[in-house]
Amino acid sequence: MCGIWALFGSDECLSVQCLSAMKIAHRGPDAFRFENVNGFTNCCFGFHRLAVVDQLYGMQPIRVKKFPYLWLCYNGEIYNFKQLQKQFGFDFQTLVDGEVILHLYNRGGIEQTASMLDGVFAFILLDTANRKVFLARDTYGVRPLFKVLTDDGFLGVCSEAKGLINLKHSTSLCSKVEPFLPGHYEVLDLKPSGKVASVELVKFHSCKDEPLHVACDTVEALPSGFDLETVKSNIRILFENAVRKRLMAHRRIGCLLSGGLDSSLVAAVLLKLMKEINVNYPLQTFAIGMENSPDLLAARKVAAHIGSEHHEVMLNTEEGIQAIEEVIFSLETYDITTIRASIGMYLVSKYIRKKTDSVVIFSGEGSDELTQGYIYFHKAPSPEEAAEESERLLKELYLFDVLRADRTTAAHGLELRVPFLDHRFTSYYLSLPAELRIPKNGIEKYLLRLSFEDSNLLPKEILWRPKEAFSDGIASVKKSWFSILQDYIDQQVDDLLLEKAAEKYPFNPPKTKESYYYRQIFEKHYSGRSSWLPHYWMPRWVKATDPSARTLKHYKSDTQE
Repeated sequence: MCGIWALFGSDECLSVQCLSAMKIAHRGPDAFRFENVNGFTNCCFGFHRLAVVDQLYGMQPIRVKKFPYLWLCYNGEIYNFKQLQKQFGFDFQTLVDGEVILHLYNRGGIEQTASMLDGVFAFILLDTANRKVFLARDTYGVRPLFKVLTDDGFLGVCSEAKGLINLKHSTSLCSKVEPFLPGHYEVLDLKPSGKVASVELVKFHSCKDEPLHVACDTVEALPSGFDLETVKSNIRILFENAVRKRLMAHRRIGCLLSGGLDSSLVAAVLLKLMKEINVNYPLQTFAIGMENSPDLLAARKVAAHIGSEHHEVMLNTEEGIQAIEEVIFSLETYDITTIRASIGMYLVSKYIRKKTDSVVIFSGEGSDELTQGYIYFHKAPSPEEAAEESERLLKELYLFDVLRADRTTAAHGLELRVPFLDHRFTSYYLSLPAELRIPKNGIEKYLLRLSFEDSNLLPKEILWRPKEAFSDGIASVKKSWFSILQDYIDQQVDDLLLEKAAEKYPFNPPKTKESYYYRQIFEKHYSGRSSWLPHYWMPRWVKATDPSARTLKHYKSDTQE
């Protein structure tokens, strides 16, 4: 996890512009570099480093003697860099996983480069010999990337939007800052003036398609066919492989553990594999909640079962409410459910950074979207429509859960790893018949649970624990976090303000006081940028006015009698 920033064709003094690069310093607390591009005085790179792999030679932009005309700034981890090196006979100059991007590009161009990378990434690649700039982002947008491109060819690129919104340019205040689409690469021509012109934007991978890099995966061809035992075995093999490849790190590994199915499976498999490779420290797991909250109790049970060094972070109401503004500033969104769920994750990340030496943090994001874990999937009209909804959610992850997971951890200089979003695992799961993937017997994620039933990785009551809304899971038995937030915000927003909300905020107008409160804070920091959120996250097939699972009829939290 790092912070990347680059400008091409700046009319303003770069020493002034580079102040914007400091807005993402939290993403790389270990080192910072600012570098001009030879021959292009108005082009530069900024890089904030969190040293996780090759602590000696990992500074960026990466340049190697073999390709003096290539400049690379990237944020991410390429899990198959050693396999690619072996397959193509690449001669590496460093131990940095991202160096493989330079070799792949030299060998086969940008299309092959983006398609062969097994990992999470956002990168800026400059080829001064051919006067090209390339941008690319991984399939699910696990690593963030934003860009701004003016009509006269000034380009700004950054890991977070906050590093671009205050850039100066002669023609105007900077044009529209927007997220770079996941699963795409863009080709731009670099002019002698340092300005650029976009040539094409190409989608190189869809979540349903088996990725090209399967050809050099450590797990060979799996048995075909959809009989239940084969499917269950394949799910276990691919998930374990997804966790194993993410063990690549020179810094301590930890794991978020809410006590729900997803984080518990990740933690159990992670600890098992760490033992197999004789990692010489215990796995630290982290849970947050109010005293005796369902999540804390369940996480405690899982930690005892798997034998992790478990940490509990107590959430108090005042601390949670005080964090709202800094959370919204970090997230760059005003989506209701994203903010609610981010407060706990932000505070647990803050604890990890201050109180422990764990830096690489595993988490369970992506499972609900992939394995149909949301409560409203019980209401799907047909298995086919449920499958379509699952794909839609995966495509929009970069706006919601993946955004939350990245920003709340990156705000505290931690690196997130999400095995449920492994390219091969997700493409296999989505290839299964729609009928196999739907909730069964009133239980969501039925197939995933069934696949691990005989593994003894988790206690049965955890493996079959129903979905818990995160804002309820961290709440005390007496009152949900959802209710606590409502009560506080009710005092902060006047009824009259809410009545006139559609006039003040015509795009995605707030419908509740909570939504209005979040929008006010967002506009304070990112005025006029409401289009970053195309729509609020809401459940389908139910008449919902609130995104919380607790408002759905099927939902019954552990906190309710």
